Amino acid sequence: MKAIQAAARGSYDALRLVDVPPPERQAGYALVRVTSAGVTPLDRTVLAGLHPTAKKLPLVPGNEGAGVVIEDRSGRFSAGERVLFFAGPGGVTEDGTFSEMASVPSGNLAPLPDEIPDEIAGGLPVAYLSAFLALRQAGFREGQSVLALGVGGSVGNATLKVARALGASQLVSSAGNRAKESAAAADGGLQQVDIVNLEQESLVDGLARLAPRGVDVVIDALGGPFTGQAVGGLARGGQMVVMGYAAGTETNLRVTDLVWKLAHLSGFSLFAASADQQAEAYATVLPLIASGEIVPAHDRSFPLDQASEALRHLIEDRPFGKVTLTLSP
Repeated sequence: MKAIQAAARGSYDALRLVDVPPPERQAGYALVRVTSAGVTPLDRTVLAGLHPTAKKLPLVPGNEGAGVVIEDRSGRFSAGERVLFFAGPGGVTEDGTFSEMASVPSGNLAPLPDEIPDEIAGGLPVAYLSAFLALRQAGFREGQSVLALGVGGSVGNATLKVARALGASQLVSSAGNRAKESAAAADGGLQQVDIVNLEQESLVDGLARLAPRGVDVVIDALGGPFTGQAVGGLARGGQMVVMGYAAGTETNLRVTDLVWKLAHLSGFSLFAASADQQAEAYATVLPLIASGEIVPAHDRSFPLDQASEALRHLIEDRPFGKVTLTLSP
């Protein structure tokens, strides 16, 4: 079968289209014919050798996707059913989804509604599972205000749309430049989001202007200096969940912001999510997407043999919305 493979660590040009044997059948895993695979920053992290547990070489990247079940030994799904999935160890410690077939933990599969096309579905799991489960971890409830950093990033974008659908009272986000701010303004699902344009003002000043009493929940997919600044923007008793570090791995924060605000700060990793938690997230989010209440931001899809360009485009061009790979049906 055809697959994208990295035989060594490196940059985008380390990815090659090769012929590899189909995945072996494993207990607890389903075999899926992949029709679409999401491209994520994790793929770059693993390729560059920056992930602490990703030691396997050669490796097929890809941590999420959509497709059709070939075989599911758990009995949950029948051959021919359309599914989408977070690949778990796939693309990190095991071969992933940049391939015509993938082996995926059975508990990670979810039925794919007919209304959602494959090229969109392949890029949904990581962003929308993370968005829902991080909001759940923060104890989000209807009527609360939410700051989701990075309006153009897949997780930030998804968090804003899920929080709006679940009844947030105010939505705030950040844009790194005017182009991202304009793209957010053109996204119908973000019409009521207050944006801090970081080219024009700091996050601190923007939050003081837009949410002077603070926000109840912060979902931080950027990290770096923005983590400490966002803590300062919390309301009393606010909850902040940190899940990413695209802007850096170190931050400064004022301890008094934690103490006097009675704030709660926690970390989130989708790799720790159970099958039951994923199922709950899908049961809430997928009907909203299928009905059109949530419209995911999708930038473009590349054919499998252009995976290296797709990853370069994601990392360097920083598009607004998801990038996916589409495989022949």
